[in-house]
Amino acid sequence: MFRDRTILITGGTGSWGYELVRQLLPQRPRKIIVYSRNESSQVAMKRAFDDPRLAFCIGDVRDRAALNAACRDVDYLFHLAALKHVPVCEDQPYEALKTNVLGTQNVIEAAIENKVKKVINISTDKAANPSNFYGMTKAIGEKLIVYANMLGSDTKFVCVRGGNVLGTNGSVIHLFMKQIREQNKIGITDRGMTRFFLTMEEAIALLLHASVEGIGGETFVMMMPTCRILDLAEVLMEAEGKKMEEVAVVELGVRPGEKIHEILYSEYEAQNTVQFDDNYLVILPSIELPELKRRYGGYPKVKLSNYSSADNLMSKQEIRELLVKGRFLS
Repeated sequence: MFRDRTILITGGTGSWGYELVRQLLPQRPRKIIVYSRNESSQVAMKRAFDDPRLAFCIGDVRDRAALNAACRDVDYLFHLAALKHVPVCEDQPYEALKTNVLGTQNVIEAAIENKVKKVINISTDKAANPSNFYGMTKAIGEKLIVYANMLGSDTKFVCVRGGNVLGTNGSVIHLFMKQIREQNKIGITDRGMTRFFLTMEEAIALLLHASVEGIGGETFVMMMPTCRILDLAEVLMEAEGKKMEEVAVVELGVRPGEKIHEILYSEYEAQNTVQFDDNYLVILPSIELPELKRRYGGYPKVKLSNYSSADNLMSKQEIRELLVKGRFLS
């Protein structure tokens, strides 16, 4: 799919962008364009990869003209750019709206104008029945991406809904390990809080699989293991050679817009969600797209009314194995 093709990645200097580029380069693309706002991050990434097929473009998805210029002769577009920290989006909703909603609209319009073959939009589990402004903007972004398939262009638009990825910028793992080493205490929002987790390598492999399989209009939902945050903290304490009674656990309280448990799809979405394979569910849109009915008509409907991070929790041993797989523990 990607051989001899030109690929544009918005927000490409982030953790997802690094791993996406790492997995795309062996597939022999003609060029990968990294589009982001941060000059120093681009310089660091260029040095890290040192590959002539990588090109870098300073720009913001809010800037329609700059985005349009970056999309010239592009075959595939991965839309990663977003404001994603829940408290930041709660405090500065206008900024979140401009990047996550208007930026996504700009991506759609620039892709259509430049006849991009396929756009893959990266969304989040927080878009399912959203309780915070970040989740709301990403839910609107998903709707825009799905609706873009109705605009009569040859560009196909696909969504992929993920969860928390281990080790991304601002990851709770880095924070916990720092707190354990330096303060001998950990701050936890709520002792009962659970989340979906994947390693970065798994997340990008699933993303690439969905980008190949998607025909336009569907939302691929990554099936992810679930984890109690307190259990994760205790595994990290043990890895640092600390007994649980030696590290204070401070309950901080739920932040504005934060959920105790996340879901991968809502009760409403369950009506149109099918089990694609062991790794994916596919949410089909309520709008009429006949080709999706033909493609997914034979797949079984999901049995659960929603898929919650409170269910099927990993044991501490399974969490430890996931951290080893993600190279956080040896």
